Amino acid sequence: MARLPTPSVWPRLSLSLKVGATYCERDLKERLDALGYAVDEEAEYPGGVLFHGKTFEVFPAGALGPFRIEHSNGAIRKIAAVDPVEHEILYETKELLIDPMSERLAFIGKRARRATMLDYCGRAKWIADAGVSVHADGWLSTIEESAGRKEAAREYLGRSDWKGLAKRFSVLPERTPFKPTPDFSKLPSSRKALRAFVADTRSAGSRLIFVAALEDDLRAMERIGGVKAERFADWSEAAAGRKGEGALLADFDIGFVGAGRKPLVVVTATDVLGSRAHHPQPMARAWSTAFDHPDVPEQGTVVVHLQRGLALLDGLQAVGTGGGPSHEMVKLVFAADDAVFVPPADLALIWPYAAELGKLTLDRADGSTWWARRTEAENEIQLAARELAKHIRHRRRRRAPKLVPPGPAYEQFVARFPYFTTIDQAKAIRDVLDDLASGHPMDRVVCGDVGFGKTEVALRAAAAAALARKQVAIVVPTTVLARQHIATFRKRFGPFDIDVGGLSRATSASEARDTKERLRAGQLKVVIGTLALAAKDVRFARLGLVIIDEEQHFGAAEKARLSELSKGAHTLLMSATPIPRTLAAGLAGFRDLSVIASPPAHRLPVATRIAPLSDAAITAALLRERSRHGQSFLICPRIQDLGPMLARVEAVAPDLRIVCLHGKLPADEIDDRMMSFVEGEADVLLATNIVESGLDIPRANTIVVCWPERFGLAQLHQLRGRVGRGGTRAFAYLLTEVGAEQSRKRLAVLEEFTRPGAGFAISERDLDLRGAGDLFSERQSGHVQVLGPVLYSHLLKIASEKADNGAADLWVPDLNLPLEETLPRSYVQSEAMRLEVYGRLARCRSEDDLDDLEDQTARRFGRLPPPALAFFAAARLRMECKRRGIIRLNVGPEAIAASFLPGRLRKSKARALQRDGDRVVCVCRTHEDPFDRVEEFLDLLDE
Repeated sequence: MARLPTPSVWPRLSLSLKVGATYCERDLKERLDALGYAVDEEAEYPGGVLFHGKTFEVFPAGALGPFRIEHSNGAIRKIAAVDPVEHEILYETKELLIDPMSERLAFIGKRARRATMLDYCGRAKWIADAGVSVHADGWLSTIEESAGRKEAAREYLGRSDWKGLAKRFSVLPERTPFKPTPDFSKLPSSRKALRAFVADTRSAGSRLIFVAALEDDLRAMERIGGVKAERFADWSEAAAGRKGEGALLADFDIGFVGAGRKPLVVVTATDVLGSRAHHPQPMARAWSTAFDHPDVPEQGTVVVHLQRGLALLDGLQAVGTGGGPSHEMVKLVFAADDAVFVPPADLALIWPYAAELGKLTLDRADGSTWWARRTEAENEIQLAARELAKHIRHRRRRRAPKLVPPGPAYEQFVARFPYFTTIDQAKAIRDVLDDLASGHPMDRVVCGDVGFGKTEVALRAAAAAALARKQVAIVVPTTVLARQHIATFRKRFGPFDIDVGGLSRATSASEARDTKERLRAGQLKVVIGTLALAAKDVRFARLGLVIIDEEQHFGAAEKARLSELSKGAHTLLMSATPIPRTLAAGLAGFRDLSVIASPPAHRLPVATRIAPLSDAAITAALLRERSRHGQSFLICPRIQDLGPMLARVEAVAPDLRIVCLHGKLPADEIDDRMMSFVEGEADVLLATNIVESGLDIPRANTIVVCWPERFGLAQLHQLRGRVGRGGTRAFAYLLTEVGAEQSRKRLAVLEEFTRPGAGFAISERDLDLRGAGDLFSERQSGHVQVLGPVLYSHLLKIASEKADNGAADLWVPDLNLPLEETLPRSYVQSEAMRLEVYGRLARCRSEDDLDDLEDQTARRFGRLPPPALAFFAAARLRMECKRRGIIRLNVGPEAIAASFLPGRLRKSKARALQRDGDRVVCVCRTHEDPFDRVEEFLDLLDE
């Protein structure tokens, strides 16, 4: 309904890049900056642009992904779409049109001309759904109520404009003559039913077309149907075919049988495969980079150096070498601001510890304050590794019921989910179903941000267990969340005659007695409740699965009670912001971990603002949301804050309809007040953090949190997740007391992590700040905090795989080569990017890893110049030296000298080698290239 810029302004606003065109970095940066792009930001999201040496990457507005532009000698040589994660080229193009980040840039001045969709699509055929007119009338009424007459006429279509436009529409009928095809996946014998359907279609002389989004699904459909279908490139070709069955790559929801004597028959992957059908979502991608390179340290963060201790990684710095060329070194700052410069290869000894210094104490540069703590931690790791190996053996030996639901019934249950699963959501569901069918007890954590679909994972897990004739217990932290889950589960399980019960303080005494009796008798399959489910008088006849939702809200003692409940059963934990111990246990391998990092399509980040607390700030946010016909949450940390806050808001905004909610109210009253807000009878819900978990109200798109410094980061992130669930831009205002500088710095984490998927990053930050505690007891501090969670997990895995000390393997051969072992600044201009490549190189475990990184670097930054080729060659040499036990290698113009670990230097018959203990010298003058001389030296060692 909004008016648009005129079509004629786009050539002036847009930027066109063509292969062969002139390239000027300064002019490009100015143009892109004017178009609203963030220059010198990684092109991970729309609007990012990052320039390298011979390449730059840009993520155009509205594009599905970033593009890489290669240039040389002042001209553009190649334009390619690239995968934002793997950096692989997807396809090349000759021209790229970069639109502005906002069409508002075209409206410079109030006199700027406006256009309508008709100006863009005047010659098009317009087809409208049957309900479009009703929706349009609602939008026009909203515009007339919300905007002034002049603003409405300038910015939006009017009723007369709409009537003129509607005359061009061909309105689709509400009902159509075709009928749907059978849903084969829900039939008792889907294979037999599909083959019979194919035979009937052939005998009727009808044309049958298989349609799927992926070739793998088409092949599966052919295998089940017993046919070989001819592939077609487009719909018209497939429909016009005469002989046999056809197949087409397209993503249709359901199949259909057309009208006529010999109708066209379309069968889709969903019809045949059910929930196993794939539905790619090109706009859906993981927003969380929590697992991209978690072991690579970043500039400005706290790191742990294995030999020196805690330090601040202060970036890269060129350091002179006594008259020779300068070398790029990694700068570490220790206690008393002592700086130590180490070569990039030493990043193999440097691991991430915490995102910021906070109250941490740095170690002395000589390591004197570090070694005692490291030794104690390494001893604990050896004990932990044995415990981990024992834990894994014990889990493999333990048996649990194999829960495999009947296929047709499960597919009928899945079909009631009204959306396509996201990529990560589908994987988490597969992981859970595989665990349930394994015969061993599941112990899995599903980490998914607020609104990313964890509930659907729980629903399908519960369905698998209930349909396999086992009982399911879902434990939640609050009665409010229990009520919402009960309503959701009853709606989904109702058609299958599976009753869902509830047990919490909101349950009456008679209902509680009935629920307990039915659980004991095995008549009640699914029960949802609070910790009341772990009471001693609650008995299950055939408990198969325990699901713990929002696990971060349960304390150690409460989890101990829940573990008693789940003995012999499968366990599934779910959280948007798992507590540090749970996250560390998942990273270390004690629990299986599934991460849902890709948001639902069109999910927008919640705009987060930190501001001083004032009546004006509160009412401005609430009135702004009401003006766009939305609802708001107003959150206070304590019950006693609600009354005074209600009086403050009513004094300045008496027209707002406000309802109060807190946990001390009677259960029925909580329910009534909540439902009045859900049904739109109030503009504002004034509450404590009782609303933190699980509420799904699409109309609520503003949340104001007063005194946020009294909440934890995870709590605030959960509260923020109550808004922005309907595809509308949402706002979160954190209003803090003036002068609370430390609180503002802490809350800035939420401003930093605003994108969907940020919950996992916040959990990692919490793990940084608080430590994981002891993984084998209830102590809240442990040796994880000495080494940091990343290094601890790495050493624990090494130690659990072999008997010796894992840290002893973390050493770096010292190479003294007549060349600079760094990437040229002219090739990779960004210091952060160079540091990332150095860090990833230090984590390479094999030549294959090294080759992959080299290929990816070339794809990302352009062809490797000679210094970059030498940089990767030196990395291969260092890997070979470590394999041979060479701790130091000096390569000079006349000779090569190598020092070995004790006992690693083998006897050699080569006369050119001069041996002195564990040190060997070779006079090598035959080759000019240092790497050729080293290769000759290594060959002599092997004689």
